[in-house]
Amino acid sequence: MRLLRSTDLALRVLMRLAVAGESSPTTREVAEGMGVPYTHLAKVVAELQHMGLLAARRGRGGGLTLTERGRTASVGAVVRAFEGDGDVVDCEGPTPCPLNSACRLRGALRRAQEAFFASLDPITVAHIAAEPTGALLLGISRAAGPSGP
Repeated sequence: MRLLRSTDLALRVLMRLAVAGESSPTTREVAEGMGVPYTHLAKVVAELQHMGLLAARRGRGGGLTLTERGRTASVGAVVRAFEGDGDVVDCEGPTPCPLNSACRLRGALRRAQEAFFASLDPITVAHIAAEPTGALLLGISRAAGPSGP
């Protein structure tokens, strides 16, 4: 299973904020540190804020902070939220599969997808940002440097 780019970015933003300590990086600083377009990351940040996983403050002294809910969030729940609950394959798309009415593959893929999510359910954001990952995340952030005024 391949994750959507937005899912990948959401997890990386949460991990980055989990090690931010007292600092509150801006969306632009996080985007630059990750080497991703600001506009794409801003959409992901807005969704994470809507989910209550991070807080975003605008203006002078503003920035992003991980909420307690974000720190304890299940990775499986975050992945489900961004990936949606659709099927792995589109059996009923513009050209419906002729096997659709008697296919056993669709159910097998659904079970595999649920097993994938279930394996991520017990893992929290705090867990995936713990050492040695935390130190690496901080190193990447320092290497990117401040974004300026």
